[in-house]
Parts: sequence; structure tokens; C-alpha cells
Amino acid sequence: MTAVIEATSRDLLGYFLRRVIAAEDAADLLGETQLVAWRRVDQLPGEPLAARLWMFGIARRVLSTYRRAGARRAALADRLRREIEVRGPVAQPADDGDELRALLLELSHLDQEIIRLVHWEGFSLAEVATILDKRPGTVRSRYSRARVALRRAIENHRADIRT
Repeated sequence: MTAVIEATSRDLLGYFLRRVIAAEDAADLLGETQLVAWRRVDQLPGEPLAARLWMFGIARRVLSTYRRAGARRAALADRLRREIEVRGPVAQPADDGDELRALLLELSHLDQEIIRLVHWEGFSLAEVATILDKRPGTVRSRYSRARVALRRAIENHRADIRT
């Protein structure tokens, strides 16, 4: 398990950094992923690639839990804001990839994750299918449709900028 954690830590941290706003959250998510992996050490695949995909599968579930908790926190903050009648915009951090991230948000959550795993993490479609626990054919077809939709969104965005 130690060798798997050492081999995947850097890539998993990058995975989280590209999906959350605060670097501290990414580090916490990495720690949580490693903790879950240690708890499930008896399920660790013996083959290095399978172990790597297993770790990314755990990371995906940890991130999903983090997002659900974030949604609950946001809902609570909204209720509290309404109760005390404090209104105002929340400043978002500047990011060079804001436009692409915004366009990605137009896709379904699953399609976003397929695009991210292929293009940001460098996984093959077969590996993505393993991480997401989906059939390879499903991932291939969703990836194809998502690419077309994202390309169309980028072209529309560029056309809007020109006009």
C-alpha cells in the first residue's frame, strides 16, 4: 500500500487541485483518499495499473462526498444569509481556466468527469471506465458526445467574443 500511495499521491493531488478551489481542500481530500485506501487495503489490486485506477476511483468518491457536503454548507449559508438579510456577491478566485471550466459546467456531471479524466489526468477511455465503474462502450459514447458538445460551446463562446 505504501508503494501505491507514493506512486499516486502527486497525480491525485493534481486531480483534486483541478477540481476544487482551495489548495488546502485538495490536500485534505488527498489525505482522506489515502485513509480510505488504507482502510480497504485488503481490496488493493496487485497489478500497478489496476491499483492506480482503484485509487482514482476512491478519489472520485471522496470528491463526490466533499461536493455533497459543500452543497449542504452552501444551502445552510444561504438560509442564514436570508435570515439576517445580508446580501452581497461572493468573490470568486481568478483563474486562467475560468472560461473552460464554465463551459464544462454546461455538460452533465458524468460527461465533465470523463473529459477531465481523459484530458486533465491523461487516462485512456478504458481506464476512465474502470475508475467510473461504467461500461467501456458507455464511456466511449458519452465521451464522443461530450467532446462535440464542448467543441460547439467553445465555438459559440468564441463567436460571442468576436461580436
